[in-house]
Amino acid sequence: MKTPSRIARRFAERAAEGRTALVPYITAGFPEIETTGPLLVALADAGADVIELGIPFSDPLADGPTIQASSFRALENGVRVASVLEMVREFRDVRDTPIVLFTYLNPVFHYGLARFCVDAAAAGADGILLTDLPTGSDAELEGTLEEAGLDLIRLLAPTTAEDRVSTVSRGGGGFLYYISRTGVTGARAELRAELADEVDALRDKVGLPVAVGFGISSPEQAREVAGVADGVVVGSALIQRLEAEGVEGAAAFVAGLRAAMDGD
Repeated sequence: MKTPSRIARRFAERAAEGRTALVPYITAGFPEIETTGPLLVALADAGADVIELGIPFSDPLADGPTIQASSFRALENGVRVASVLEMVREFRDVRDTPIVLFTYLNPVFHYGLARFCVDAAAAGADGILLTDLPTGSDAELEGTLEEAGLDLIRLLAPTTAEDRVSTVSRGGGGFLYYISRTGVTGARAELRAELADEVDALRDKVGLPVAVGFGISSPEQAREVAGVADGVVVGSALIQRLEAEGVEGAAAFVAGLRAAMDGD
């Protein structure tokens, strides 16, 4: 039997405690390369259960303006795949919080798929989320990622066909990322009314924890989603806070999300 990954163990621990996992997203190298190391540690200490670390890409079509802008800034700062893996390696020396690398196929192919898998696992990454790799589109690539020991985080959306949900679930690991609405990433003032019912329906069909993201921007929204999902993903709102208030402000924002989700 396959040993549960660090991501799977963290979600299981939170479930056993009656708590929901908090999954913040940041872009590596934003706003400055030197920011990312201290930020990763600060987020872990503020209550992050899993951290999504974005590898910047020049054409991030799944992302809204906030994360797009952070990716462009990071690229201007000179961030590349190798430098992101070094950030993970340095973080792993001081904290054990699971890391999911969030990116697109192009940077991975440019680096070299086999090399990427080996280097990412060696650096201490736990999973990868490739926004433009639909389940079943490249079995060989998916197999290479699995052999490297990286959880392949799968995306589901409100538009995912019902008969495809189980297929997507079987091809993934760690957790399923449920997109709370159609469109690109970005903070929103309100969540869709149908979200709770959709997550309940998913949990009846899949064997992985379900984390919800896209549009969660406040402690109140995080608490609402925590009431129905196994994980809460927050990205654009955190990037905005980081740009405005620096590492301390970003960490305080995540601590506020954690407190709201725990009912404190």
